[in-house]
Amino acid sequence: MEDLLPRITFFLYFKLPAILIALTIHELAHGWTAYRLGDDTAKNMGRLTLNPMAHLDFFGTLMLMFGPFGWAKPVPVNVFKLRRMKQDMVWVSLAGPLSNIVLGYIASLLYLHLFKGSINYPIADFFRFFILINIGLSFFNLLPIPPLDGSNIVLGLLSKERGMKYLRSMRFAPFVFLVLIGFEWMLHVPLFSALLSPIWRPYFTLFLNIFGIENLFLSA
Repeated sequence: MEDLLPRITFFLYFKLPAILIALTIHELAHGWTAYRLGDDTAKNMGRLTLNPMAHLDFFGTLMLMFGPFGWAKPVPVNVFKLRRMKQDMVWVSLAGPLSNIVLGYIASLLYLHLFKGSINYPIADFFRFFILINIGLSFFNLLPIPPLDGSNIVLGLLSKERGMKYLRSMRFAPFVFLVLIGFEWMLHVPLFSALLSPIWRPYFTLFLNIFGIENLFLSA
């Protein structure tokens, strides 16, 4: 019981707020960018809001509680309302992952300028988790697997013919993706982690170096 209380406290005061902020800003960035580019669908459906409850997906949020990867409820986008359908969809899709990188950078600046001497205190744990979650969300959503943001970016950059070939080649990818996640969660077979680790680790290290906070994670 004594071991459980600090975990509950950390979850309620640090982990949960970090997850809610990261997911909310990610989806709000998608909706706001789409709105600025001509699509008011998200606005009309009440998704241009800082209320986390409008954006949360149960399983995607649950994943973030146990690791750096997860997702929120996708913001609806009507590509036919966008001024330049293909190009603008790339920007709408990029907006979410980029917002998480910006959040991670802002958190890094706050830590370096205000809390750098608190590396062994709970506030440092919050910054570690917040930065990890945001870099993780940006990475995960940039994977070129439908329906993640990365797949829409790829489609926006390809010709119509190549885009159709890409979609055909990826038609079973979402199913395989969910199976790998299921194996990891229910059977504790880390196929999902093993598959992503070779690209996740360099990606994560790159942003730690850019943000200048390698020491924060070396001390963890």
